[in-house]
Amino acid sequence: MLQASPRVALFVTCLVDLHRPTVGFAAIRLLEQAGCQVEVPRAQTCCGQPAYNSGDRETARDLARGILDAFGGYDYVVVPSGSCGGMLRHHLPTLFEDDPNLRARAEALAERTHELVSFLTDVMGLDRVAGAFSGTVTYHDSCSGLRELGIKAQPRRLLEALGATVKEMADPEVCCGFGGTFCVKYPEISTRMVADKAADIAQSGAETLLAGDLGCLLNIAGRLKREGSAVKVRHVAEVLAGMTAAVPPIGEAG
Repeated sequence: MLQASPRVALFVTCLVDLHRPTVGFAAIRLLEQAGCQVEVPRAQTCCGQPAYNSGDRETARDLARGILDAFGGYDYVVVPSGSCGGMLRHHLPTLFEDDPNLRARAEALAERTHELVSFLTDVMGLDRVAGAFSGTVTYHDSCSGLRELGIKAQPRRLLEALGATVKEMADPEVCCGFGGTFCVKYPEISTRMVADKAADIAQSGAETLLAGDLGCLLNIAGRLKREGSAVKVRHVAEVLAGMTAAVPPIGEAG
């Protein structure tokens, strides 16, 4: 049964912390408006996905133990990232297959972990948020958010209820080419993928590109900037929280 005012821990993510803190503040605003008690555990670190995807299970397990300690005792853990959310929900428990106690703790944490927009709609039952936004937007479905967490319709529903006009790309579900370490290991392939994504965004005719993963957004914003595109790039939380005036679009000087 959903509590009237659940105690929620915000998993900030490395990229939000280092590149776009406004996303974290936007997440807190949205969660508090939804009636949650929000805390940001100071001991949190990386979700461990870079190490996990690179085959460094020992480092990933060390990080996972810290996550279990930092985020225990909360009703929910909320992440403004489908990528990090997917790591916590689906992969964290697999790191402790040889330790039943830690495995049980990891599974319990995974069950309480949700991506931000999915949590607002699917758990808290919101069909709209406060504020308004009248611009035209197109939405990029990040790989982990879409395929691991089932995030597709939720952000679009909230954006349309906010007053935004959603102009779909021809292929919103196609990867942008970031993929964490993928863009470092395979730069030529990654560059071609993000170029195709930029062309798809341009053909949509939208003024603003939105997504729920900062890695995708940084990658796409960099390509759009190099092409001289006028499309603005933002994390969906900034628009939903009414914080677009607080920070310039990603890739633009303040």
